[in-house]
Amino acid sequence: MNLADYAAVAVFIGFGLVFVCFNYFLNSLVTKKVPEPQKYDTYECGEVPQGTAHVQYNVRYFIFALIFVLFDVEVIFIFPWAVVFRELGMFAFVEMLVFLLILILGLVYAWRKGVLHWFSRPVEH
Repeated sequence: MNLADYAAVAVFIGFGLVFVCFNYFLNSLVTKKVPEPQKYDTYECGEVPQGTAHVQYNVRYFIFALIFVLFDVEVIFIFPWAVVFRELGMFAFVEMLVFLLILILGLVYAWRKGVLHWFSRPVEH
């Protein structure tokens, strides 16, 4: 890389910083600066807050969400493979089968542990 490439990046970063600073300045000119007590409430949706903001959730919901995110992200890896499937050959096909087998084993493990049952029975360890 030469110096001109770095200069283009520096100009881009500089433009971004100027743009952000200008918008903050413009926001300070346009907005009202009247402090109201409702502004500092926990919720600004018109509902009166009741109780504390701390609520204890069952850990099963978090485990279910983590498993969903894990499988969702892993499935994203299948789409680029499917687009170029014909050019990859048999080795890539076998690799994808191994990948899918690992995903299926993980799903079966989660199912057998009872993680995928929200309300029917508690999680068994």
